[in-house]
Parts: sequence; C-alpha cells; structure tokens
Amino acid sequence: MSKTTSTLALKNTLAETELINNFRHDNTWLGELISKPKWVSNDTIKIPKRGLAPAVLINNNVYPIVSNKREDGHVVISLNKYDTENTTVTEDELYALPYDKLGDVQQQHREELEDKTAEHALYSIAPDHSATTPVLKTSGPDDGTGRLRLTAADLINHKKALDKLNIPKEGRVLVLCPDHVADLLIEDLTFKTRYQDANGGMITSNYYGFKTYEATYCPKYDPATKKRLPFGSAAAGVEGSIVFHKKNTVKAPGSVQRFARAAADNPEMRENTIGFRLWFIAVVIKDEGSSAIISG
Repeated sequence: MSKTTSTLALKNTLAETELINNFRHDNTWLGELISKPKWVSNDTIKIPKRGLAPAVLINNNVYPIVSNKREDGHVVISLNKYDTENTTVTEDELYALPYDKLGDVQQQHREELEDKTAEHALYSIAPDHSATTPVLKTSGPDDGTGRLRLTAADLINHKKALDKLNIPKEGRVLVLCPDHVADLLIEDLTFKTRYQDANGGMITSNYYGFKTYEATYCPKYDPATKKRLPFGSAAAGVEGSIVFHKKNTVKAPGSVQRFARAAADNPEMRENTIGFRLWFIAVVIKDEGSSAIISG
C-alpha cells in the first residue's frame, strides 16, 4: 500500500467516525424515537415480533389453568441507503482559501444527510388510512384556497379516535406540517403563546395529549384515498401532520462510508473528490398509535 493510499484510508476512517459521532437530529421529533443499533447487522434490521398475548381470566375457578407457548418471530428488512453526490475541491482553492474547505465540505455533507434522513423518516412512518391507522381530515373554515383549516376541535376528535382504539396516552407524538401550524396559530392565541416558548420547534407542554413538534417537510397524501403519495412526488396532494407512538417506532443507524480521491491521484484535474454513503432507517414496529391529519 502506498503512503498516499494509506493516508487516504486513515482520513476516510477518521471522517466516517466523526460523521457517526456527530450525526444528530437535535431538537427534532426524531429525538423521540428509540434508537436500536443493536438490532442492526450488515445494514439490515431484525425487528422482533411478539407472539400471541395471554388471555386474562377473571374470577377463574377452573383448574389447571391452560398453558400456551408464546411463539416469537422477527422481520428482517434492509436499511435505507443514502448517497450524497460528490463534491470536488481543487488544489488551487485550498492554496488560496484562508479556511479548511475540505472540512467544511464534509460538515455540509453530514448536514444534508441529517436533513434528508429526517424528511424520509417522517414519510416512512406515515400511515395509509385503515381501521387501526386513521387518517382524518380537517374541518375548519376555508383558508381562501379551498383548503379547510385545522382546528383545535379536529385535534380533540383525533385524540378521541386514538382513545377509542385504546392507544396508550403516554407517548403520543404529533408532527405538524407548516399549513397546520399556521392554522392553529391563527385560531388560537393561547397556542401561539405556548409555541413561542418552544425550544427548537418543540412545544414544551402537551397539546391535547400530544407531544408536539413542527416540521418544514411533511408527507403528501391523496385526499380521495387517504394514501401517501410516493416520496418526492411532484403530483398534487395535501400535506399531512403525522402522529406516532414512541414505544412503537424506532430508528436504527447502520454503516457509513466516505468515498474520496485525493488530488495527488488525479493529475489531470488536480482536484480532491469527496462523497458519503449512510445506511439508516426509521420504522414503525407496531401499527398501534400511527395516524395522520390531512387538510380537507
């Protein structure tokens, strides 16, 4: 191994370690998710699946009590792969600039990976409408575009729907889309006061039983079918605010790779090339508690 190759390999290792150690979703809803790195192997996640729950007997007087063996299982799925496009930095730039551009480029790649994984994670845990994962529509006044605003009454009705599904009250998290944040600020000055006390977008106290965050990115839904549109779809749709239960939703980081070519290995252009690949996933392990609110 040449000295240049050895040095580059060491820099890759250091950069990969730094990205993992500094990879954060600080002050976002993703901080609510339980991290399960021990479930990950070879960039796949092995999700435990509980067997049949025991029946509860009331005032039983029949013996012996039936014994059943619980057959647990698991589901294995691949983590999502996120690649950054490469960035080039010429030796001329490094000579002329008064700061560490290569270091700044690596930080920028990490920040873009943080943003994209958060956006894709919210899409990944957003449910389609079903009997156990309700997607409800707003019912407020028209905002002037034909869209019905979200109201406090809509949130109360959403809470009631989850209550009727026997979803535990502790651990419900609501991620509001920009439209719905604006709707609530317009309707409720009390909400605004509480919102302005927030730290990084988080309302410090619960709002109708939901721990509440806002996101500038949110999944889009087909209002007729109440199903998610494909991630990144340009099709018209309506934004959805997403609800999940923190005990039933997990995140898992996988491996990270730095791809680099030093200027010394590129005599024609004399430029450094850097790119990253990250494996990561956010996934719902039980449907209970997943729901959404879309604009009517």
